[in-house]
Amino acid sequence: MVNAQSAKEKEKKPAEKTVITAAVLPDLLGPHRFRDLQVEKKNEVGAAVGLAWTEVGGQILTTEATLMEGKGKLTITGKLGDVMQESAQAAMSYIRSRAYQFGLPRDFYRNLDVHLHIPEGAIPKDGPSAGITMATTICSALTKIPVRGDVAMTGEITLRGKVLGIGGLKEKLLAAHRHGILEAIVPLDNQKDLPDIPENIRNEMKIHFVESMDEVLRIALEREIVALPIPPASGVEVAPQQPEEVVAH
Repeated sequence: MVNAQSAKEKEKKPAEKTVITAAVLPDLLGPHRFRDLQVEKKNEVGAAVGLAWTEVGGQILTTEATLMEGKGKLTITGKLGDVMQESAQAAMSYIRSRAYQFGLPRDFYRNLDVHLHIPEGAIPKDGPSAGITMATTICSALTKIPVRGDVAMTGEITLRGKVLGIGGLKEKLLAAHRHGILEAIVPLDNQKDLPDIPENIRNEMKIHFVESMDEVLRIALEREIVALPIPPASGVEVAPQQPEEVVAH
C-alpha cells in the first residue's frame, strides 16, 4: 500500500531560488538602524577625514576648523569627551610652538579665534586617537593649504608632535575602505597589528606608518608648507661679521 501523501511530497518541485539585493533589504529588515557618515572626497581647506572606533564597527569622522577675528580662543564643539578636548588643546599648542615652521608669525593667534568642530553633534565622541586629525585640520585652516580628501587618518599627538598608537585599527581601516578611501595614515606603533587586517584590505590600501606630525602633514596636505625664517632671540643683537685680520710673521 502506497502512502498517497508521501507520493505527493515526492512530486513537489524544488523551491525556486530568491535573490536578495540591497534594494529590498529595507522591506525585509525594516529601516536602517545605523547609517554611515558621508565623506566628500575632495581636497578642502580646514577639513580632514578621521577614523573612529564604535561599538558597531569603524566609522569616518570629518573634522572641520574655521578661523574668525578674535583674541586667541579655541572653541571645540561636536559633543566631544574630555580626552578629545585635551587632544584638541595639545594640537593647538603644538602648532603655536612651531609657528615659524608652518609659515606663521609667532603671535598669529593673538587676533584669531579657532573653531574646531566634528559634525553629528548629537553623537557623543571620545577617545585618544583624533589628535593628528585635529592638528592637520587646524594647520590647514591657518596655512590655507587644502587637506587631501582621499586620505583618512588616526593617531594621538603629543606636545612635541610625536604620533602615539591607537586601538581598533582593523575596524577603522575597514571603514575607510568601505567609503572608497584607499589611503590611510596610522601610527608606526600599530604596525604590529598589520597581520590582523584582512589580506584584501592590505593589498588594496596604501597604509602610511608615521612617527611624527611632520610626516603626517607631508602626506595629508596638498602641498608642502613654506617655513618662515626664525628671527634672532629678542634682546640679542647680531654683530656684523668682521673680516679676518691677516697677521704676517
